[in-house]
Amino acid sequence: MRKLLYALAATMLLLTSWAQAAEPEFRSDHPERYTVVKGDTLWDISSRFLDNPWYWPEIWHVNPQVQNPHLIYPGDVLALVYIDGQRRVTKVTSSDVVRLSPQIRSEPIDTPIPAIPLDAISSFLSDTRIVSAEELEGAPYVLEGEDGRIITGAGDRIYARGDKPADKIGVFRRSKRFVDPDTGEFLGLEARAIARGEVAAENGDVLTVDLNSSTEEVRIADRLLVSEDRSISTRFVPSAPDSDIRGEMISVEGGVTQIGQYDVVAINRGEREGLAPGNVLAVFKTGNLVRDPVTNETVKLPDERAGLVMVFQAYEKMSYGLVLQALRPLSLGDRVQNP
Repeated sequence: MRKLLYALAATMLLLTSWAQAAEPEFRSDHPERYTVVKGDTLWDISSRFLDNPWYWPEIWHVNPQVQNPHLIYPGDVLALVYIDGQRRVTKVTSSDVVRLSPQIRSEPIDTPIPAIPLDAISSFLSDTRIVSAEELEGAPYVLEGEDGRIITGAGDRIYARGDKPADKIGVFRRSKRFVDPDTGEFLGLEARAIARGEVAAENGDVLTVDLNSSTEEVRIADRLLVSEDRSISTRFVPSAPDSDIRGEMISVEGGVTQIGQYDVVAINRGEREGLAPGNVLAVFKTGNLVRDPVTNETVKLPDERAGLVMVFQAYEKMSYGLVLQALRPLSLGDRVQNP
C-alpha cells in the first residue's frame, strides 16, 4: 500500500509539473506597454512578453471596444492587464492611453502585422505548391515559344498542349520529390512556379498563352496549372500543436548544407498528423554516434534542443516551416516535435 501511495504521489507530482510547464511563462523583463512599430511581427511581439512565444493565444485578450480587435497594426498600443486574476495582453483604446506630454497622433496603417517575416516565405504562399505526380504529369505542357523559341519569359507568347486548366494559368516546373525517410512513403511533389499568364486562344488541344510575368525562363515541357492567386496570409498566430508531433526536417530551400534562421524547411508531417499554419515545433539536433574507447561499442549521444520552426503552409502529408531560432547550425534529419 505504501508503495502504491508513493507511486500515486509521484504521478501527481509529475502531472502537476507538466501542467505548470504547459502554462505561458512571462519574461522577467516584459514590458507593461508596447507600441507596435512597422516591421514588427507577431512572433517578435510575443517574444517580448513570453519565454515561450507559442503560447500567445493563451494570453491574448480581444478588446471589443477597438476596431478589428483580432488584428494588430503598427501604431497600436498593447498593454499588460489582469483579467480574473490572470495576466493578459490586449490592445488599448486611445482613451486608455495616458499622455504625459504633447505628441503627434498617429493612425495605424492599413496592413496588419504578419506572424513571421513574409518576405522569407512569400514565394511559397503565392506560388510554390505540393501536388501529386499524376496531377503534374496530366497537366498541359509547353511546346515552344512564338517563332520557335525554346526559352521565353514575361511578355512572350507560348504554345502548350493539353486541356485548358483555366483562363489564368501558372507555369510550373517539377522540383523536389518528397519521401518519408523512415517509412519510404511518397509525401508529395514540389511544383515550383516559373511564370503566370492567360490563355489567349484554343485550337483543339493546343493552347496559346500570353505570359504576364516570370521569375525564371520558361522552357519546353514546363507544365500549366491553375493560377490559384493565393493571397499571402497574415492571420495565423504562433501556437502549440493540438496533437503530439514527431517528425524531421527532410529538405531545405536553396540546397544549403547547414540550416539557419529564416531558412525554409520541409517537414515530413502534415494535416493528417494535426499540423496547421502557425504551429511552432522545437528542433532537436541529432546526437552524434561515437565510439566508446573502453568497450569499443558505438554509442549515440542524446539529441539536444537547438531551435524553433513555425509551420506556415500545411499539406496532407507534409508541411513547410520557417526556422525562427537556430542556437547552432541545423541539418537535414534533425528532429522536430512539440515545443
